[in-house]
Amino acid sequence: MTSSKPISQSSLARPAVSHSLSVSPTAAFHSPPASSSFMARLASRAAAKQLKPFSTGDIKILLLENVNQTGRDILSGQGYQVEFHKASLPEDQLIEKIKDVHVIGIRSKTKLTAKVLQEAKNLLVIGCFCIGTNQVDLDYAAKQGIAVFNSPFANSRSVAELVIAEIISLARQLGDRSNELHRGTWNKVSAKCWEVRGKTLGIVGYGHIGSQLSVLAEAMGMNVIYYDVLSLMAIGTARQVPTLEALLGEADFVTLHVPETPETRNMLGAKQFEQMKNGSYLINASRGTVVDIPALIKAMRAGKVAGAALDVYPNEPAGNGDYFTTNLNPWAEELRGLNNIILTPHIGGSTEEAQRAIGIEVADALVRYINQGVTLGSVNLPEVNMRQLTLDEHNHARIIYIHRNVPGVLRRVNEILGDHNVDKQISDSKGDIAYLMADVSDVRPEDIKEIRDNLDGLSSRILTRVLY
Repeated sequence: MTSSKPISQSSLARPAVSHSLSVSPTAAFHSPPASSSFMARLASRAAAKQLKPFSTGDIKILLLENVNQTGRDILSGQGYQVEFHKASLPEDQLIEKIKDVHVIGIRSKTKLTAKVLQEAKNLLVIGCFCIGTNQVDLDYAAKQGIAVFNSPFANSRSVAELVIAEIISLARQLGDRSNELHRGTWNKVSAKCWEVRGKTLGIVGYGHIGSQLSVLAEAMGMNVIYYDVLSLMAIGTARQVPTLEALLGEADFVTLHVPETPETRNMLGAKQFEQMKNGSYLINASRGTVVDIPALIKAMRAGKVAGAALDVYPNEPAGNGDYFTTNLNPWAEELRGLNNIILTPHIGGSTEEAQRAIGIEVADALVRYINQGVTLGSVNLPEVNMRQLTLDEHNHARIIYIHRNVPGVLRRVNEILGDHNVDKQISDSKGDIAYLMADVSDVRPEDIKEIRDNLDGLSSRILTRVLY
């Protein structure tokens, strides 16, 4: 076995990033003095031990689609080799690049299909620096032992604020008036322009974005109703309705905040537009496949829908440029020709605050997984956590065994570990995939190699990792 390249303690230290607010200079706390030897022992006991892969040299990371600087700094600060690209890559280039990397970070444009992932022989983990994970074949990744992490909540406020802005803009026809004045036409009208106070907002999907939107809408005097497949506690005076049809028939504004699933595909089509109130408005900042766009065009031309705001589309360009054409979506020109429609290029979470928060959240999850094997927040593997090893715990190794969830595996694993002192062990499963972690003490490098080789020989094995 070739010796892995060591990663120094200093290179693994995370850079200092301040997230604190300023505090009063008088808010000081003075503790009694303690001896230096006592403090040194206390610091040693509390300090986390930096682990490194037993069979891997430098961790190689590929970041695409302009992942925020906060995430890049965290990963670079760990001593990993980080390659960064501002845009996504064509599939052939992506396949070539992904062959050697241990980690890939993407946003929504890069498609990690089974065809791509089967070439990623060294890949350990995928970081989706966004809310959605539908751009990744999660099932295939899990079967290869590749963990996937995302940031489901960090941009909730940004999306909610965009929807509020669109509600007001549609109610006042601001887009049309602005475009007219840009062309030199003064058209001061009040017909079919409304205050939003007293109007009813119908939220489809009352998750983190929907519930934040509910609070903001109520603060502006709107009545809020919501529909969700789960029974969820209302915030403020919002009210849950039993069916989508009930929501559509009551709401003046309908806004969608649901994931992309087979059940939500074309969730709003011709039938649903007929169920909406005459002169109501539609906002979609969830996924492009949720709305039947040709049906929306017909509903707007007929006057059934008075305005719409779309931030997502069934097919979206891979990069910035003049690509939103009929070559991409056959109805693009018809959509652009409608009155009182706001079209934005998937910018719901595109604020500095949201992207910084996403960068930190996903990068931290990647570091925990690479360095400790912790899967908290993984969307496709069992969520397993175990306390960190400390500097006091010498000659320890952390064994990670990802395997098919079949009978007899734990017995076989414990037979392999049985000649060693197992300090702690945890296992969990998710469908057909199981994840086991064990910390073993008083082991030598030759012991670690033997354990790894024996685990690799089990028929249930998907992936074996050893950190020491």
